[in-house]
Amino acid sequence: MQHLAASSARPGSPEHGAGAAAGPGAGGGAGGWLGALRFDNLALRSLPVEPSEDSAPRAVPGACFCRVRPTPLRNPRLVAMSLPALALLGLEAAEVEEREEAEAALYFSGNRLLPGSEPAAHCYCGHQFGSFAGQLGDGAAMYLGEVLGPRGGRWEMQLKGAGLTPFSRQADGRKVLRSSIREFLCSEAMFHLGIPTTRAGTCVTSDSEVVRDIFYDGNPKKEKCTVVLRIASTFLRFGSFEIFKPTDEYTGRKGPSVNRNDIRIQMLDYVIGTFYPEIQVAYSDNNIQRNAAFFKEITKRTARLVAEWQCVGFCHGVLNTDNMSIVGLTIDYGPFGFMDRYDPEHICNGSDNTGRYAYNKQPEICKWNLGKLAEALVPELPLEISELILEEEYDAEFEKHYLQKMRKKLGLIRLELEEDNKLVSELLETMHLTGGDFTNIFYLLSSFSVDFDPSRLEDFLEKLASQCASMEELKVAFKPQMDPRQLSMMLMLAQSNPQLFALIGTKANINKELERIEQFTKLLQLTAADLLSRNKRHWTEWLEKYKTRLQKEIEGISDVDAWNTDRVKVMNSNNPKYILRNYIAQNAIEAAENGDFSEVRNVLKLLENPFQETESSTEVKGDTEEEEATAAAAACAQATRSRLPYCSKPPLWASKLCVT
Repeated sequence: MQHLAASSARPGSPEHGAGAAAGPGAGGGAGGWLGALRFDNLALRSLPVEPSEDSAPRAVPGACFCRVRPTPLRNPRLVAMSLPALALLGLEAAEVEEREEAEAALYFSGNRLLPGSEPAAHCYCGHQFGSFAGQLGDGAAMYLGEVLGPRGGRWEMQLKGAGLTPFSRQADGRKVLRSSIREFLCSEAMFHLGIPTTRAGTCVTSDSEVVRDIFYDGNPKKEKCTVVLRIASTFLRFGSFEIFKPTDEYTGRKGPSVNRNDIRIQMLDYVIGTFYPEIQVAYSDNNIQRNAAFFKEITKRTARLVAEWQCVGFCHGVLNTDNMSIVGLTIDYGPFGFMDRYDPEHICNGSDNTGRYAYNKQPEICKWNLGKLAEALVPELPLEISELILEEEYDAEFEKHYLQKMRKKLGLIRLELEEDNKLVSELLETMHLTGGDFTNIFYLLSSFSVDFDPSRLEDFLEKLASQCASMEELKVAFKPQMDPRQLSMMLMLAQSNPQLFALIGTKANINKELERIEQFTKLLQLTAADLLSRNKRHWTEWLEKYKTRLQKEIEGISDVDAWNTDRVKVMNSNNPKYILRNYIAQNAIEAAENGDFSEVRNVLKLLENPFQETESSTEVKGDTEEEEATAAAAACAQATRSRLPYCSKPPLWASKLCVT
């Protein structure tokens, strides 16, 4: 097989030094463990590739890929590896020895290339926060090649953070330890939750450093360069088809391959023939029908995907068209977050100032993105056909899948009643009113019984109440964010000069601030006992409705115990006990930044079994006292943080975490 070597580090460069490979190809091919990988790089044979390996930022017209070379790192070392993900490639091992770890660090840092790999960067465009941004592309990611797995699968391997490409623009092509750990862990967490996703095989860090201003506040710091091995059937995305877009009327930007419909046809042939072969076979003699069937399928896959997100409280954070997979996977884990306290308007991305990608906006945004994909397929799929498909299929598929999943989460396993949708809505409204923890409330519901006596019901209400927001949490959540004088000025400006107001603020933001002030004022007049009483009242009201619905499930059943066993089994396989909460990720990141990778590996093992009890604490516990103690301590030391069970709702210090 061909062995492509990448350039070695330049003397005097930050990457040059002890531990760097003499060149990412020097020293021959991979040995035993990685030497068995079988490459067959179909994408590069099927789509146009620019041959130049020049990594200088530039437009890349007339090509879907360009050749690149990873930039070596100093002293690469393994943070963690996912054996279930690597098994897709045929890399199977019950135990990983030190030699395998060193080999993984060497090759999956980009310091050395595997025989048969052909590094390349993919060219794509995208609509970012609603505006067409022109050429984007793999600015920090590199296609390594496609490996034929032992079970017939074909898996694209990609290094994220491996150095400069023509699409790096003003950036450096690097990723850092904190963002890489988050992507690595969440990729695997989503898979084990049963949600379609790209995978992560390894996370490799180094002694090479880059400077990052984490919060864009003028306080940059040095961080360690880190690379994640990503694995998927393909990393092509909606934005891959936007490289043909003519000049956008709003931004003035255009794709690099305008008027190259021949390449659009190549891409459709490749995508449908490779990833939707049954559609290719069914419509081999009619390309319009074939393309319509493909668009219908990706519409339905995307609708089901976002329904799955909503059912576990996952927020992607940056749902631009360049972050939407062409095969319906969750892709590109950046400022994501799993929702803790239920808030339909939850925003996980600290830089999403308008809430465009808020939790409750995700379904409509994904539909909007599909509309942009439809535009990008013209003329190979006329817009009147794709728009009709989108209107007929998306909402119906989303609502159907969402309700099916919610029925399982509530243990409604026998009947499908029209009233179920209302029951779900009322549950979420009760969570919102009480500040209930989304994951833990659902997990607790499997222990609710239709025949609870009053004392057991009171115990259950106590457990539910312990998963509702405390007074301290609510005060943090609803604390006003604007100076009163600034708010007053904005309100006057909205009345006197709406045009100027529209340039510096939004009505939605002002209304949100007024709501915060109202809620905060009410909290100041409330005692902890009042809050507990109010929360129990709300939950009692909803549980009565839930009990009535469960009683309809058991009408005419002779063996209620068997039904209940099945119900609990279904609920416990659809309501995770463990998710990747921000505070859990942060604890792992801080330990890793101090040289201790054990917490990353512990969390990975935990997330591989999200529905099972895998830690010593056997109950979902209220942690109000621990939160208050942690807040009072203020130091937030690692030892204090690690005492929380992984299933706990977040401590107070976690409210200060900001992901951008």
